[in-house]
Amino acid sequence: QVQLVESGGGSVQAGGSLRLACAASGYTYCMGWFRQAPGKEREGVAAIYTGGGTTLYADSVKGRFTISQDNAKNTLYLQMNSLKPEDTAMYYCAADPYTVACRRFRGGSPSDFTYWGQGTQVTVSS
Repeated sequence: QVQLVESGGGSVQAGGSLRLACAASGYTYCMGWFRQAPGKEREGVAAIYTGGGTTLYADSVKGRFTISQDNAKNTLYLQMNSLKPEDTAMYYCAADPYTVACRRFRGGSPSDFTYWGQGTQVTVSS
């Protein structure tokens, strides 16, 4: 069992930046960030193969968001720049023991990931 604890959410104006962090209690081969806005399905934002560092992004955030990791601290980050009101959502950290979750990320489902954090709210005002 791996526990994930997110931090770093908040409120920001459009065009601003936020950095989310996710502290993991153990090592997993695939980690990612998802988000869910009210009335919408949970969607993948970014993922990373923790072994090699390969990153994956949803088209809606490519070029604005950067996923990264600090293996020494078992911490995952999401740097969010040029934020838009449509980025407003609850953001969740997710992890899975197997790389298949990352291989399926762009066409897959949140159910591909086994472990989840409690979420952190990001609100972007216009």
